[in-house]
Amino acid sequence: MKALVYHGPWDLTVESVPDVRPGPGEVLVRVVATGICGSDIHGFTGENGRRRPGQVMGHETVGRVEALGPGVPPDSGLAPGTPVTVNPLMTCKKCTACTRGREQSCPRRRIIGVTPDIVSAFAELLVAPVENLVPLPEDLPLEHGALVEPLTVGHHAVRRGAVTSADRVLVIGGGPIGQACLLAARRVGVEQVVVTEPNVDRRELLTRLGAPALDPSAVTVVDAVPESLGGPATVVLDAVGSSTSLRDALTCSTFGATVVLVGMGSPEVHLPAYAISTEERSLVGSFCYTGGDFRETASWVGTAMSDLAPLIDGRVGMADAPGIFYELAKGESSASKVLVYPAGLGGDG
Repeated sequence: MKALVYHGPWDLTVESVPDVRPGPGEVLVRVVATGICGSDIHGFTGENGRRRPGQVMGHETVGRVEALGPGVPPDSGLAPGTPVTVNPLMTCKKCTACTRGREQSCPRRRIIGVTPDIVSAFAELLVAPVENLVPLPEDLPLEHGALVEPLTVGHHAVRRGAVTSADRVLVIGGGPIGQACLLAARRVGVEQVVVTEPNVDRRELLTRLGAPALDPSAVTVVDAVPESLGGPATVVLDAVGSSTSLRDALTCSTFGATVVLVGMGSPEVHLPAYAISTEERSLVGSFCYTGGDFRETASWVGTAMSDLAPLIDGRVGMADAPGIFYELAKGESSASKVLVYPAGLGGDG
């Protein structure tokens, strides 16, 4: 089968690799489309150190069931041809975190697209445990299934922030995760929401999604955010994750606000400690999601087709994928979410 193979920073090639085959309790999926995540770009450039030479990346994916491995019951609802998305988080299901519904904290977790020895979704075929597959409606535009994973990240961040319809919400960063946070806030009924984003194309997209989008390089956010929201933010969803974004989160929020750190822009940040302690703000981390979050979001995606169409603004076949990785990493492409189609753009979906 064909796959994108990572050989080191800035070195990604299309190669023939051995076909993967499902083992006991696993399902073989023929990949239709896989989204390029920001973490894939940082892996491609070597910035995050979480990718290894010889690895096949990719975790935001959708496809159709190709075959069932031994032990997968015929009544699993996963007959060959069934459209599915794949939860990339594989866990032990036995530890305290797993049994308490916090699978993302499993100390033995393995992640499709991140764990080096897993042949992941930038390939024609993918193997995953049966419990990680979520069937999708037949009438759903199939490529929307590749959005479930990033949208679930936003959904989990909103849950971590205990966001309600009464909150005034600031989202910092209008990339795919910021967009997911915006849509997740809308899902729980939030009407007062604003996003800060320096890129003009992303601001236009956010406007299409129904949110005011402020250019932090052109306005004073400490004044513009409360003006847009009708007061300081009560919850901030930081989809950037830097010292600057956290500073903005604290200066634009009210006393007692909750700041959810979901972006991973910097491994270390500097914090104005008094803005947390003396003003009693809560700084909450958000990483990945639970299995329940993933299934809930997949179900919601099946009902929100018109809302999701603007999120995909680039599509390439396998042969053009290395080039678009380079363009995205260099900032030469304004695309927000690009999907790679292993079988080509004329394939299913």
